[in-house]
Amino acid sequence: MEFATLGGGCFWCLEAVYDEIKGVETVESGYSGGNTQNPTYQAVCEGITGHAEVVQLTYDSAKITYAEVLEIFFTIHDPTTPNRQGGDVGSQYRSVIFYHNNEQRDVAEKVIEDMSSANIWKDPIITEITPFQVFYKAEKYHQNYFRDNSAQPYCQAVIVPKVSKLRKQWQEKLKKS
Repeated sequence: MEFATLGGGCFWCLEAVYDEIKGVETVESGYSGGNTQNPTYQAVCEGITGHAEVVQLTYDSAKITYAEVLEIFFTIHDPTTPNRQGGDVGSQYRSVIFYHNNEQRDVAEKVIEDMSSANIWKDPIITEITPFQVFYKAEKYHQNYFRDNSAQPYCQAVIVPKVSKLRKQWQEKLKKS
């Protein structure tokens, strides 16, 4: 098993998507990349900790490669907007890849290079590639948020379209229901 730690806006969105991917064993919402130990959601949202909302995946690299994990990541968020995803604004919503080893860093750089060359977005990709240091698991009510609250307006307006896009573009990587 390997780890991937990614920030691409609200962690609820990333968690909902990666929960559906074959080879992803666990998805935990949390915080990384800041300067405060054991941050709270409130402090992260106030922008005083420097953390990004992230998901930390445990995945089986025999079933899904790190490159595929990142390609899915770039499918479901806008990597060209600094410190925002749609209506979610602040440094906690930045696009960031926290790599766990040099191989992950190299793969991340290559995936970004390939995506940039493909001209998928009109603006340049600004996703940070940063060494992983520590992951703080978010409060319990953030875990499995979409699964437990899918009828909420935010989930319907923001998360459902991302999950739908995933299901359309990555059918071969979906877990069987």
